[in-house]
Amino acid sequence: MAFFITSSPHAHSYKSTRTIMKMVALATIPGLIAQTYFFGWGTILQVFIAIITAILAEALILLCRKRPLAPYLSDNSALLTGLLLALAIPPLSPWWITVIGVTFAIVIAKHLYGGLGQNIFNPAMAAYVVLLISFPVQMTTWLPAKELLIESISFSDSIWLILNGLNQDGFSVHQLTMNVDGMTMATPLDTVKTGLKAGLTTNEILSAPIFNGIAGLGWLWVNIGFLLGGVFLLQQRLIHWHIPVSFLVSLFIVSGMFSLLSPDTATSPMFNLFSGATMFGAFFIATDPVSAATTSKGRLYYGALIGALVYIIRTWGGFPDGVAFAVLLANMCVPLIDYYTKPRTYGHKKG
Repeated sequence: MAFFITSSPHAHSYKSTRTIMKMVALATIPGLIAQTYFFGWGTILQVFIAIITAILAEALILLCRKRPLAPYLSDNSALLTGLLLALAIPPLSPWWITVIGVTFAIVIAKHLYGGLGQNIFNPAMAAYVVLLISFPVQMTTWLPAKELLIESISFSDSIWLILNGLNQDGFSVHQLTMNVDGMTMATPLDTVKTGLKAGLTTNEILSAPIFNGIAGLGWLWVNIGFLLGGVFLLQQRLIHWHIPVSFLVSLFIVSGMFSLLSPDTATSPMFNLFSGATMFGAFFIATDPVSAATTSKGRLYYGALIGALVYIIRTWGGFPDGVAFAVLLANMCVPLIDYYTKPRTYGHKKG
């Protein structure tokens, strides 16, 4: 019997890039369903526009780079980028918001750095931040959950609103965000930030109609949906536990400290864990294997940094949620984190 000697590494993953990307996309389904249920058909329409745009942009840039289309388009990376960005933007954003964002994610944030595996920033979050800074009104106009709407929004209404900004009855997205008292309904995070600036206490703010439970009507279930998807990713060993766990623990600890020190002006840890894009960011964004830290200890530091930054930006930043900014700032720190957390080579003295 012949004995073959091979060099390390000997570990082998039987999941191709195409399979991994597809399974991550499937893991978003619980969150996608919850988001569609509470915030309307616009989410599904944005996903459709984003995926089509991502595939077309990927094909165009591949032709410009003189690369073969079939192997790159079939790896599902462009599809996943479009899907993640579509889930992050308001469901009734104008169609051109999605097209601009996805095109930037594919052409600039991904291929400008060399393509899949070379990008230093998470493409979906880089595009999200560009959109948020360039079009703050459109990117912060979320409808309240369907229970708080004056009139329901049908599938055809969603199409009209996304394509021309008005539904079939002539109402704009801004008009549809008004409740029965004529007050604009913002997201829970935005409501908290605005209320605190107006001098209200957290208890007074949480008495608003948009709050019904831990983290706001609809948002709790959206976060639970993405949490379930994240558990699936962990169970399939498609992501490491270090980043999402350290992210959530860090956010819990930091928000808990401020909640104890100033209960009238700080939100609770549970509110922070189940509002905004917390679970989506922890399991689907921060865990991007290309732009995240690569060492085990480094992943813990990386996730903890994001969790702390999310709370800081939510509390003192200019935008309601801070997940995208926190992830990009942590992406910048990855080379430094990996350098100081790389494992010592066996047989070599430390230092």
